[in-house]
This record gives sequence, structure tokens and C-alpha cells, in this order.
Amino acid sequence: MRITTNAYPKEQRRDAWRFALQRLSLTLDAVDEGALYGELIQFRSSTSIDFIRVTGTPQSWSIDFREQPGCFWLAMILDGAATMRDAEQTLELADGEMLCGRGDSVAHLAFPGENRTLVVRVPQSVLSMRLKTPISGPPRKIATDGGAARVFSGMLRSLADTIPEITTDQARPVELAFPEFLVTSLLDNAPAKALGGAAGMRAALLERIFQTIEIRLSDPNLNYQQVAAEHGISPRYLQKLFESIDDSFGHYVKVRRLERCRLDLRSPLHVQKSISDILFQWGFNDSASFSRAFREQYGVSPREYRKAPARDGDEMEQLRRGRPSKREKLALDPEAGAHGEDEDGETEVDGLVSPPEAIDGQPVRHHHLPVSPETVHWGYFSRALKPVLNVRSGDFVTIETLTHHANDDPERMVEGDGGAESVYRWDETGKAIDRRGAGPMDAKAFGRGPGEGFGVHICTGPIAIEGAMPGDVVEVRILDLKPRPSGNARFAGKSFGSNAATYWGFHFQDLLTEPRQREVITIYEVETGSGRTPTAHAVYSFRWTEQVDPSGVRHSRYDYPGVPVDPATIERNYDVLRNVEIPIRPHFGVIAVAPAHSGLVDSVPPGAFGGNLDNWRTGPGSRVFLPVQVPGALLSLGDPHASQGDSELCGTAIECSMTALIQIIHHRAGSLHDQLRDLDYPLIETDGEWVIMGFSHPDYLKELGEDAQSEVYKRSSIDAAMRDAFRKARRFLMTTKQLSEDEAISLLSVGVDFGVSQVANGNWGVHAIIRKALFTG
Repeated sequence: MRITTNAYPKEQRRDAWRFALQRLSLTLDAVDEGALYGELIQFRSSTSIDFIRVTGTPQSWSIDFREQPGCFWLAMILDGAATMRDAEQTLELADGEMLCGRGDSVAHLAFPGENRTLVVRVPQSVLSMRLKTPISGPPRKIATDGGAARVFSGMLRSLADTIPEITTDQARPVELAFPEFLVTSLLDNAPAKALGGAAGMRAALLERIFQTIEIRLSDPNLNYQQVAAEHGISPRYLQKLFESIDDSFGHYVKVRRLERCRLDLRSPLHVQKSISDILFQWGFNDSASFSRAFREQYGVSPREYRKAPARDGDEMEQLRRGRPSKREKLALDPEAGAHGEDEDGETEVDGLVSPPEAIDGQPVRHHHLPVSPETVHWGYFSRALKPVLNVRSGDFVTIETLTHHANDDPERMVEGDGGAESVYRWDETGKAIDRRGAGPMDAKAFGRGPGEGFGVHICTGPIAIEGAMPGDVVEVRILDLKPRPSGNARFAGKSFGSNAATYWGFHFQDLLTEPRQREVITIYEVETGSGRTPTAHAVYSFRWTEQVDPSGVRHSRYDYPGVPVDPATIERNYDVLRNVEIPIRPHFGVIAVAPAHSGLVDSVPPGAFGGNLDNWRTGPGSRVFLPVQVPGALLSLGDPHASQGDSELCGTAIECSMTALIQIIHHRAGSLHDQLRDLDYPLIETDGEWVIMGFSHPDYLKELGEDAQSEVYKRSSIDAAMRDAFRKARRFLMTTKQLSEDEAISLLSVGVDFGVSQVANGNWGVHAIIRKALFTG
């Protein structure tokens, strides 16, 4: 994250700077508004250490991590000087000096001149193993004029200079060294009081023993007698030292070796090494016992952990101890089978070693739901659909989804992909999936095919949730979402998507150049390589020409899902969107429970049941809440997008097949509270926002009568969608935050952003973004 005040008008810079600091738990106390300048750059490592470089003109701000209990923070003055004040002391900090404190210690820093500071927030998990003796007392300076602290400060200064360019892989050596340097610097010459009173000398000795163990972890013959002799103490006294921290020498060594193995399994520097090579390198001498110990410590086998893609901030990447939590982000493995053994002889279930935690007394399970003609439904929702998977609350699902636009370039998005080929199969003998929409199967009067195209999305599911009943709420946590690679060997390792500017797009009646009634398809390559921000770029575009489907029906318009485009009938334009890169925002367009409606429901218009929300905020890290309408909920997902702007103006996003890891949580009606209380619409929640979804007709199936699925296309307007979003957001603030109506209305006007979600889905959408940071209490 990089923010500078120069991006804002002068009169807005103070508020913008205050908000930018507040997002990172830094509170602006005072600032000279005459010539305010500020730049903030944040980098988060794979173990969730936050490195924040703050540059500014004279000002004062506070470090306040009290909402992140157990963490430590460190501040280093890179340029300038500062005065630190807290409830107990005042300290002067010169250029190059460091200050360290616990997360519950608030420090106020005043900078009299231009300044540059590095602030580091260290999660408790990173230090919990190395720092066995808690550091108490107020924040204190770390002398940097010699010893390990001098080397430490040099490393931090170099890191601060490279924050704008450093990658997660490049930062890994710093992550490994940081805990050792910080612990050593904290304990070096520390007063006994800071180490816990009379126990200070014992704690310092124990830390020196930890350092000895770290140096000799790779020695398979390392034992406590050797370590005791090296420090001039008896083996019995060494054992008592470990007992004082509720540990043992053997357990400590095992856990530290496991941690080193875990880091090497994920490191690109060791990608060519086998798991056996890594475990032997760190002092283990038996692969079976190592694999069991690894699974007990981290909840997955070494093989599964190595296969899982690394993600910034992933809980799996944190230095944790003990059993995995209920919210464990499990490994995404779209190739996992039902059962198998890893190379160390570990038995797997559903492609993943089952986590030991349970919800409501039941073990949490992991399921794999691939795409096939038996696991998808195309273009409609129905309460009568038989579920293809049954889950319990808390279960994880690796779910494959296909875009209904893959046949815009079948060579790149269908050929060679067994799942896509099985779903898209359509030849002179018929279709693998005959119904492609909610219309009549005998659709000759419309000149199309079965289903008549009323509804277009390929949806995977439905998934039945055990015990879910009308009045309950289903929460879908999107943990990971990856583009589906091309199955064609010519495009190995690449992923593609399509954007179709079509007759249903908002732009279509307002074209400037001839021919006015044109539809244009643009094929994008979606890049996901490491070391840079994932982007998409245009490969080529073409104008839609009449296509004849395998059943002999002619399509002069882009009017029926899955019609294969004959490359011989189009003219490709490769000179399109040159020097343009679109940052990808992977998300699901469709997340739906089955509507409480007796017939088939067109997949295009969204409603109270969710459906075709087309809001790009439903990406990794988000949670989508849907009110249950039928027993079992019958959850379906589809319409995956690589990127989309608010409005989806031309009718589509970058439509791209994706595979996701989700977790499904069932909230019973009797337990609903806060934002879930009285929820009768789809709600999106991210780490920093609540996104309230409004529609032209919030429950169109009930509102518009017998012909609702036709009438909704005729009656949509932004005005009506805005009115619905306003009413829902007002109710949200009054119900969840206990604001009065007058307070809610004022806040909606001054602090809440309303935006157009989409004008492409028959039932147009407006969303309200309520930032959690607004509520400081």
C-alpha cells in the first residue's frame, strides 16, 4: 500500500492523511497544516509482519496497536529526530535510534522537523516461541551503537529503503532473521525488572540457550547435555529452566525444527529439494514420524502444505503453535482425489488431511466439487434441483466454476480441459447439457434453443447445508480464488477470459461510430505470476458475426450462451488496448441460494436470494451473507470474473473460469445478531467494509407478479436501486449501530459511498459501502 498527500487537493490533505494513518493503527495528533506533506508505504510479509515507512513534515502521531493484543512494535528514526511520550516517561530519539514496546503500550511521537520513520508491527505468533519471557514495562530504547542491535538497525534501514520494490520472496531472509535480532536486542543489557524482576538473570540465560539451539538445529545429535555443558550449567538445571516456561528441551527443539522445515517447504530457494532432503537437513531422521509431527503441528501433511499456493497474510504462513484454529485456511488443491497417500505415507481424506477441530461437535471436512454435466446447472436456479454435495457448517469446499463465455475462444478456454469439454460438448447429436436457461424447452418460436437463453450462467451446485432452514443465514467465506489454466498445450500455464460488449450493454444505444449495432468481444490473458501485481491484458478483439450453432440455428446476435465461435468467420484485431494492463480483481458474479419460487428462475436478475450480484468485492477475503429461503439453502456459485468495474457497463466483465476455496457457515435464526439480525438481502463483508446491496426491485419475484421474470427487465432504474440501497443502509445503521434515523441519514451523506454495482442484469444494482473505520468505539 502506498499513499501520498500530493494525490489530494490541499484542503483535503489533513483528513486524507489522518485516515491513511488510522488504517494502520497510527493516530494523527497534530500537524502543521501550512505545508503538510505525508507519504506512507506499507509492506506485509508472509508471516504478517507489517513494515510501515512514514515520511512527513513536522507533525505528531501515536502508535496504538491495542486492538491487536499480544503484538510487539518497533519504531526506528530513519531521518530527523523525535520526542516520545507515554504515561510514564519522555524519551528523546535521534537519527538511527530505535524504540520498542508491546501492543498495549501507546506511544506519542512528536517530530519537530521533516522526518522519516520505519514502524514495524510484529504479530504475537512470530515471537511467541522465541520470546519465552514476556517483556514488561513501558516502551524503551534499544541502543544501536554496537553489538547485534547495530547490525539489526542496518538491516532495517536497508529494508526501509527498498520497501517500494521488495517482494514477499525477497523478504523471507529478513523474516527469518528478524525475531532473533529483535529478541537479542531487547535482552541485551536489559534491566532485570524488564525481564520479570528477580527472574531476569534466569530469563537472559534461557534466551542464550535458545540462540545456541537455533545455531545447532541441523545437528541430529543435538542433546540437552551438550547444551548444558556449553553454558556451564547442569543438565538438571537446564531441564528446570524449560519447566519454568511449561516446556521441555525435546519439545522445543522439535517445534523449532518443524518451523524451519515449514519455511523451507514454501521457500523458492528449496523448490528442487525433496521433502526428505529438507527434513534430514534439519535434524529429523525418520520421514514417517516427521510427517505425523508436522500434521499435528500445522493441521496438514507436508506434501499438502508444499502444494498450497503462498498467500500474504495467510494464517498457515504465521508462526503458530498447537492445533489449527477453526478458521484455518485450508490448502487449495483442485487436483485432489477422494483418497490417497502422500510421499511420507500419510493418509488423506478428500484431498486434504482432515483438521482436528470440530464445530458443534462435528469434525470440519474438506470437499472437492469439480465441474461436470452432473455438478452444474446452466442459466437458472430452482428449489427442485437435487443437491450435488451435502455439507455441514464449517466445512471447506474446493469448488470449480466455468464461465459461460468460454466458447468465445474455445481453443484457449475449452480445448484440452476435460471438465470444460464435458460441460460444453455440443455437436450434431446434441448437447451434454440441453437446458441452458429458464425458458421453455420447446423454444422454436424464439429461434434459439432449449431454455431460450432466459438465464445464461453456468453454476456449480447446488450445495445443501445441513440444518439450514428459511429464516437462517448462510455465510460464504471466499478464502481463495484462482483463474483456471488453459488445457490446451499451446497455452500451457496461461489463463484467459472474455469481455463481450453486447446488445444488452448500457452503451449499445449510444454508439458513436459505424456500424452502430455492433457487438465486440475482447479476449484477455489473465496473468497470475508471482513477483508482481496480477494483471490482465487484451490479446485480440473481434466483431460478432453470424454464427451457426451445431444444431443448425443461426445467431445474428450474441443471444444464446455457449454458441461456439468459428474462427474462420471472424476478423481478429490484435492491435487493441496496447500498453494497458488491468489489475485483476477475481470474484464470483453469482453467489445464490435457491429462491422460494415454484418454477425455474432466470439466473440473470439478482434478488433477495443473491444471484447475479456482479460486485467485484466478493473476492478472496470477503464474506457473503445470504438469507435462506428453502430447506437446505441450496447454494450455487458461478459467473467467475477476473476483473470488473463498478457498473459492468458493456454487459460483461472479464469472464474467466476459476477455482475457489470457500468455507460455508450456517447461522441459525435464533442466534442472529448485529449485522445479521433482520437480514433479508445479500450482504458483503470485507476486512474494512460492509457492502449493502440494493436493487431496482429487491424481491422482484414477489413484487412483480406472475410475469415477474419478464417485467423486471422492463422496469429497472438506477433511481429505484438507489432508493433500495439507501433504505437498507439506513436500516443497517439504525439496527446494527443503534443510530437514530437523523444520525443515520447524516452519516450516509457524509461518510458512506454509494456506487452502481451493475446496469447489465435486468434488475439493476446500487451498493452502499460502509467503512468500519467510521466507528471508533
